[in-house]
Amino acid sequence: MVYLLRSSCAVLMALLMSGHVPAMAEMATPVVAAPTTIAAPEEDADHALIRLFAESDEASLRRNPINALFRGDLRYASKFGDYVTEAFFDGERMAARADLVRLRAIDRDRLNPTNRVAYDSFRWQTEMTLKGLSPPILAGTAVRPLDHFSGFQTFYPDLASGQSAAPFKTIADYDNNLLRNSGYVRLLDRSILRFREGLTKQIVHPRLIVQNMIDQFAMQLGQSEKDAPFLAPIAKFPADFSAADKARLSRAYLRQYRQEIRPAYRRMHDFLKNIYLPKAREGVGLVHMKGGPALYDYLIEQNTTLPLSADQVHQIGLAEVERIRGEMETIKAKVGFSGTLAQFFDFIRTDARFKPMSKEALRDGYFAIGQQVDKRVREQFSVIPKTPLEIRAVPAYREKTDAGGSYQQGSADGTRPGIFYFNTYDLPSRTTPGMETLYLHEAIPGHHFQISLAQENKDLPAFMRFGGNTAYVEGWALYAESLWHELGMEQDPYSRFGGLDDEMLRAMRLVVDTGIHAKGWTRQQAMEYMIANSSMGETDVRSEVERYIAIPGQALAYKIGQMTIAQMKARAQAVLGKKFDPREFHAQILMTGALPMAVLENKIDTWLAERK
Repeated sequence: MVYLLRSSCAVLMALLMSGHVPAMAEMATPVVAAPTTIAAPEEDADHALIRLFAESDEASLRRNPINALFRGDLRYASKFGDYVTEAFFDGERMAARADLVRLRAIDRDRLNPTNRVAYDSFRWQTEMTLKGLSPPILAGTAVRPLDHFSGFQTFYPDLASGQSAAPFKTIADYDNNLLRNSGYVRLLDRSILRFREGLTKQIVHPRLIVQNMIDQFAMQLGQSEKDAPFLAPIAKFPADFSAADKARLSRAYLRQYRQEIRPAYRRMHDFLKNIYLPKAREGVGLVHMKGGPALYDYLIEQNTTLPLSADQVHQIGLAEVERIRGEMETIKAKVGFSGTLAQFFDFIRTDARFKPMSKEALRDGYFAIGQQVDKRVREQFSVIPKTPLEIRAVPAYREKTDAGGSYQQGSADGTRPGIFYFNTYDLPSRTTPGMETLYLHEAIPGHHFQISLAQENKDLPAFMRFGGNTAYVEGWALYAESLWHELGMEQDPYSRFGGLDDEMLRAMRLVVDTGIHAKGWTRQQAMEYMIANSSMGETDVRSEVERYIAIPGQALAYKIGQMTIAQMKARAQAVLGKKFDPREFHAQILMTGALPMAVLENKIDTWLAERK
């Protein structure tokens, strides 16, 4: 296990051993006749870095109270944050600049090896934050504050319902939620102003995203009060609440829902439908938006953490698609299917044996997979998270546009479980061969292990415990799928085909995402490419393509991150030979949080040099 932070005594011992304590002559107080003020000893580099991390994180939580809430930090639980305002962007920009000034004042060469990793990661992350807040990039993002895949409306109702990070145990918890809900209403109205600004600058979403958002708001407006997530807390008060408190809170929640939240949803719905949609663009890719190509270049680097061009990513994707097709042909031959690969895809897509019998059967299947993985997982991992894992169906209000599976992190103290969500929308369109690989990716040892182990490691600074980058987070989860053999999964050839199908999805993403946003592909062209190269159903393909349209570049991170981690593993196996222990390698990858790929590679190379 790699530790980053230390107690003050341990820091002093490390300094003594590394020779970083100032010479005695430099520390001696000069003899003078008159009294003098003695300057405080200069702070050592490691301690200065740790202090910078702590103070930067504390300031960030004050500016981003929702992030604090997801960590289980309730100090700002009554706050929502002034997201999407100029004041918010200015605050983030000023903080990043100040952090970089302080970071550059610290001598990296005087840090211990682990803190050098932290230094490099913090520098990359802060520089990318500043780049994203630069006028050319912000011009293309600030005026598009919501989308159908990652907008506040896709997760905040859960937060307000008691089914997410916000606790509902005390009177203060209930009152804090009312205050946060008012902040959410303000965000929706501010978002309308931002959308209007985009209309004047002709920087707008494609019609497809707008229509999906309209449908989302319409669905939530169509809910009865009995089903409204914003009213769920008053349907299940804690037993120790008095009758007077229950009555007061019930009145307050109903008034807010009827007089604030629903009207705000109506304003957003009507604005999007009547004013924004008619002026939305037809072309779905950023290549069709003013400033879009430069924004896409930034998003590629932000999501992959590497300086890759769209053409490079596209070519990597094409090569991976071709390689995986070859492995699929092998499976097709193994099961004795005589038709073409396209016909085999249709067979998997349509044959009744590969359809889930019911939502309950799908759920039970994932429970059984989890039990099988648990039997073998300690062969590959020396540290197991304490945070429990729950398996749930995607809530109905967002299942239509949600992915086939997803993960929501638990709390750092383990009191709130991590959640693996599986999607049951349009059940006949879904297939079962990919269930095992989806569990490995979203649950164990994928997202649940990586995110929980980082959060639980109190020796890491907060930005490494709770932050990160998509290439590492999603790259690790896709790498976790490659452990199918070691974990006793995918022994059936159809299940193994499901694993290849999921890997194919991540390879196709490199082709399709760059195709849409750099090469002008249409939504239909992207869907046809994915259907031709996988057994995915049309519903899943449509959801995937619309996701790439909504959040450009994010889908590139999976395969780029996974390939980078796999290359590190191959290098470690070559260097260490019989001494290679997967548990030790996985600890090196996981126990310092989500690092940019170049920083992670440098860390592994340093570890290999020491082990060799």
